[in-house]
Amino acid sequence: MTGKGGTGKSTVAAALALALASHGKQVLLCEAEGRQGIARMFDVDPLPYAERRIATGLRHEDRSPGVVHALHIDAESALLEYLAMYYKLGRAGRALDRFGVIEFATTIAPGVRDVLLTGKVFEAVQRNSRNKSAITYDAVVLDAPPTGRITQFLNVNDELAGLAKVGPIKSQADNVTALFRSPRTAVHLVTVLEEMPVQETADGIDALAAAGLPVGGVVVNRVRPRDIAAADLAAALDGRLDTTRLTADLEEAGVDLDEGLVDGLVAEAHDHAVRRALEDAQRQVVAGLGRPAYELPRLPGGVDLGGLYELAATLKQQGLA
Repeated sequence: MTGKGGTGKSTVAAALALALASHGKQVLLCEAEGRQGIARMFDVDPLPYAERRIATGLRHEDRSPGVVHALHIDAESALLEYLAMYYKLGRAGRALDRFGVIEFATTIAPGVRDVLLTGKVFEAVQRNSRNKSAITYDAVVLDAPPTGRITQFLNVNDELAGLAKVGPIKSQADNVTALFRSPRTAVHLVTVLEEMPVQETADGIDALAAAGLPVGGVVVNRVRPRDIAAADLAAALDGRLDTTRLTADLEEAGVDLDEGLVDGLVAEAHDHAVRRALEDAQRQVVAGLGRPAYELPRLPGGVDLGGLYELAATLKQQGLA
């Protein structure tokens, strides 16, 4: 799950994980940006570098809900695990960490950092012989970096081309790339109905397709309810609202008509209609992207755990999960 910053991609990723778990599945929700957003959304303690059960899916009469597990991935911990797994550097690896070598290594080679982050996701998907006691997941949802960096993040093989020609890192990059370019993967993009996020979504789709990465759907987030009839919106946009009727309705409702109240309401209605027209224009742009589109409502009270379940039910109803 990717999207321009501020569009709510982390919220949508969490909702998708809940929706997938409603099918009775074991789902892993991962984050790779170091913000502990999952912990805040689910109101749990900050996540360690370990998979933790955090929620169950939506309940259904004919099926027991599945479980959502969460994993906070950081590059330093992933490198320590990598050194222990491939080079048997247990205590030595921790000593390197104390001297700051791990942070230095992952900072000077951003491509290596991405291989480590995505490699942990790959391991959770594959579950090889080294992890016989680990949970086998039916689905993994990754709250990935924003759209502007998503192709570089997922296209780890090209990023490592000048850094590692052979060896375990190159082998891991090859495995990760094969997974991300396979039918098992879908990169969904989150946007809101504003010009800049929609344009960044279109650019992201083009970049992902050019890199051979499989694009999924576009989730339009924070859609406001359509409470005003189309004819009234058109009248508000064109300045044709009947102020006499509006005044009479307000008086009948017992509203004290202060000076300028009606004009202020008409101006508010016009601004709302302008905003609606812009949203409708961007909705047409999204429809022209050639990808399945899904819409999630704006939650007036903000996003809490109950709100996440509400969004999950919407995604499931629309067929994304």
